[in-house]
Amino acid sequence: MGVALLLTRPRAGLPVSSMRVLRCACAVALAALLGASPVAAHDQPFSWADVRLEPTALELNLTVHRVDAASAIGVPAPESLMSAPFLAHASPRLAGVLAARLQLCAGAQPLALSWESAAPLPDRNAVVLTFRAPMRGVPGRLHVHARLFPLDLQHETFLNVYQDGRVVGQAVLDASRSETDVFTGGGSGAIAVLGTFIPAGIHHIFIGPDHILFVIGLLLLGGSLPRLVKIVTGFTLAHSLTLALATLNIVNPPARLIEPLIALSIVFVGLDNLRTRGRSPDRRAWIAFAFGFVHGFGFASVLREFGLPSQSLGWSLLGFNLGVEAGQACIVLAVAPLLAVMRVHAARLAPRVVAAGSWGVAVAGAWWFTQRLLVHG
Repeated sequence: MGVALLLTRPRAGLPVSSMRVLRCACAVALAALLGASPVAAHDQPFSWADVRLEPTALELNLTVHRVDAASAIGVPAPESLMSAPFLAHASPRLAGVLAARLQLCAGAQPLALSWESAAPLPDRNAVVLTFRAPMRGVPGRLHVHARLFPLDLQHETFLNVYQDGRVVGQAVLDASRSETDVFTGGGSGAIAVLGTFIPAGIHHIFIGPDHILFVIGLLLLGGSLPRLVKIVTGFTLAHSLTLALATLNIVNPPARLIEPLIALSIVFVGLDNLRTRGRSPDRRAWIAFAFGFVHGFGFASVLREFGLPSQSLGWSLLGFNLGVEAGQACIVLAVAPLLAVMRVHAARLAPRVVAAGSWGVAVAGAWWFTQRLLVHG
């Protein structure tokens, strides 16, 4: 009614030329509204990929909305895909397009998908295509990469992976996350989890300057092998406990609290080294143990970003923790012998190096503490 009045009745203050432009625009909008077809509406920008792992093959049932399917192969009328004869004619081309946009790997070995059948699902306005790929046994890790409809940035693919009739992995793949890893059950799955998460833990230690500096700060004052083992063990026990608690969502403090506390632990270690300098009781084992709880929460935040496999949570937690310990051991084995050699062959220089190193540790920690307070504040 409002559009009709606007088309017939001039508005006061508008010149005739402006009224003509306005009438034309309203006429176009009215025609678009009246001519819109409900069939063209895309009410379901989703697809489903159901993967079933068998001892000798992988079966994939891929369900896509008819509008997406029609768009992928240039069919002007999506509803025509609900006709079995028409779908039988169009499905080889559709299967070829979708198979090229979906990659599956058994471990590191790409799987060759072969299209088998297609069927309309009128009640869901969708079509389902079935693919199979031969395999030599169930892999420990299945890698899935899917961008089925790359021009639709809102499109999501819901992935479900089944083994022996039970779900072993689920994910939602979209424009921001187009790939995922699914770990299967059994011994091969456990090996695959460890092979993924041990390197991840090592990598995290080596790219985390705050954790590296904390460990170096604990080593600067040196000491006997039993004393260093006691320090490192205290840190390991504490961060292993909180890593497990946070990963299992039993205790999960926010990052805005944990990240500044990690930086503060580095400041504390540096200042304690300057206070001690061989005169006061050595408290490093207790410091390592106390702040290890905080660092464990930091490790957990990184571990959760990997998307933990629900069926192999224990193995992934163990693997990541072993990786952290291996990275930490590398730091100890690299730094502790150098400091020991320096104390033997440059005894007069050693105190200056320890002091300078401790000041460097404290200043770096203070910088990170201030920076993280501003970021998380």
